[in-house]
Amino acid sequence: MSLDLTLRPPTPTDGMAVHHLIAACPPLDTNSAYCNLVQCTHFASTSVVAEAAGEVVGFISGHRVPARPDTLFVWQVAVSEKGRGQGLAGRMLAAILDRPENEDICFIETTVTADNAASWALFESFARKRNTELVRSVLFDRDRHFSGSHDSELLARIGPFRQQALRAVAH
Repeated sequence: MSLDLTLRPPTPTDGMAVHHLIAACPPLDTNSAYCNLVQCTHFASTSVVAEAAGEVVGFISGHRVPARPDTLFVWQVAVSEKGRGQGLAGRMLAAILDRPENEDICFIETTVTADNAASWALFESFARKRNTELVRSVLFDRDRHFSGSHDSELLARIGPFRQQALRAVAH
């Protein structure tokens, strides 16, 4: 069943709904409710909420990398059971990237564990649809950074996005 969705920047009042959504989407790491409130406030222009009938069914948190403001770092992608199977995660990524205030973003970066097939499929598909490449490298190593307690996090770097890169050069 296709949902009637609204994709929009989050607001502070979305914080608790986002917190509950992430908790219902294992294996995502849950953060404090306060963290989610800050994401919905300070990072609203680089995050997105998907809402259906007043319910938050999807969320992407992201921020610009301070040393490279042309790069969007995607922190988490959460889609509820109701929102799955509709390409919602890709639509949410596009909604962030296609906002006028984000037209200068040339790259997306995120980290994904090697065994997270759903996330790899999302980001590989997004790179194909945007006619660009995805490059993988280890960012946080299982032993070196996590003391063996967490799988290595691979950096996925997608881009450059041709249209955004051309606009940034023209300005």
